[in-house]
Amino acid sequence: MTQLATPHPEGSIDTEVNGHVLLIGINRPQKRNGFTPKMFEELGQAYTRLDDEPDLRVGVLYALGDHFTAGLDLPTIAPLMRAGKKAVPLGLVDPLNLGLDGYRRRNKPMVVAVQGITYTLGIELMLAADIVVAADDCRFSQLEVKRGIMATGGATLRMSERAGLGNALLHLLTGDEFGAQEALRLNFVQKVVPAGEQLAQALNIAQAIAQQAPLAVVASRLNALKAVEQGPVVAMQEFIATQQRLSNSDDAKEGVQSFVEKRAARFTGN
Repeated sequence: MTQLATPHPEGSIDTEVNGHVLLIGINRPQKRNGFTPKMFEELGQAYTRLDDEPDLRVGVLYALGDHFTAGLDLPTIAPLMRAGKKAVPLGLVDPLNLGLDGYRRRNKPMVVAVQGITYTLGIELMLAADIVVAADDCRFSQLEVKRGIMATGGATLRMSERAGLGNALLHLLTGDEFGAQEALRLNFVQKVVPAGEQLAQALNIAQAIAQQAPLAVVASRLNALKAVEQGPVVAMQEFIATQQRLSNSDDAKEGVQSFVEKRAARFTGN
């Protein structure tokens, strides 16, 4: 993953395929990766590509430069906010995975590597993903209250779900800055590593996921998400039908055969 010249002053989202992993790079380091409408649209396109291409099994979201993102580029985003419009076009996968009308929700796993300044949208993107690896130099802040607005990318929902209401409101209502160890304590991130190692660690996790049976990975992720969003009783109703469907897949047969032959499984996603 080499840093590319930014092709546009409003930044870009760069993609690179590594085996079954789609690397998605936020590329506007000269502006601390502040998000413009162009970048939002390209990020939605990248997430949609991950879900639509059968050979891709896992995504890794990362950022070029010293910082993950300072958040929204308000001069370019504010007109959309005032008009009540979204920067991601309808019909694409929503990177914030909110389930809004007209948007698709992501099916495949997403691992995120964050470093340096990870403000507002940066926190919401990582909480909307599945597994987060943070550099130990991370600086987090959900500072919308300092700008006279509210976090509407999922922070009010997911910070409370991960950390409890009091911990969430401590940071949502003060807009304070906190570090990687606090984010780990609050379950906002899953691993903290020395700065510079976060992308390699995230890629290692993604590659480990990509080696598993794709249908089973997607089903497991969606069932866990349903349990969080709709409750365990609702999620349990899918157990028998999902297990029956998976058990009749080619990958389930390969799983049994590889166990018998004492070798690594070769899954195809069928």
